[in-house]
Amino acid sequence: MKTLWAPWRLPYLLNPDKDVKAGLSLKNNCIFCDAVSKKASVENLVLYKGKTAFVIMNKYPYSNGHLMVIPKRHVFELKKIKSAEHAELGSLLAASIEILKKYAHCDGFNLGMNLGAAAGAGIKDHLHYHVVPRWSGDHNFMPVLADVRVVPEHMHETYAKLKTHFDKL
Repeated sequence: MKTLWAPWRLPYLLNPDKDVKAGLSLKNNCIFCDAVSKKASVENLVLYKGKTAFVIMNKYPYSNGHLMVIPKRHVFELKKIKSAEHAELGSLLAASIEILKKYAHCDGFNLGMNLGAAAGAGIKDHLHYHVVPRWSGDHNFMPVLADVRVVPEHMHETYAKLKTHFDKL
């Protein structure tokens, strides 16, 4: 039997209401607003900042290269997104897909939003798109039987590889 090692998940599992590395309580602060207020780095996983939106790696990924595209402005209702924000969000979604195709040679993608806690939003007060790379046969039985996701590359290695592509935008 092989061991699945995902050390970045332990702080979340031990205390899901606190982002330990950033020192933020998720009940009282917004991790996305905090992340975008700082310089893009491997510590905050921000890959790119545009005028109205940014790209960040998901700290608790569903698959290797799981990204989020997020408006800089703290907003949770889709109808309140301004047209310039919509345009940049769309542009960054397309760019993220192209970069992931080059980097990870994906067979497909899941794109979407979870709007509200009932829809599964972990951060429900700041809307965000998920960009989840997929490969044929990538998750087999692990999520179903063991509630485990297999992420084959350490997040910081993935960040370094993706950052070089986002720096070209």
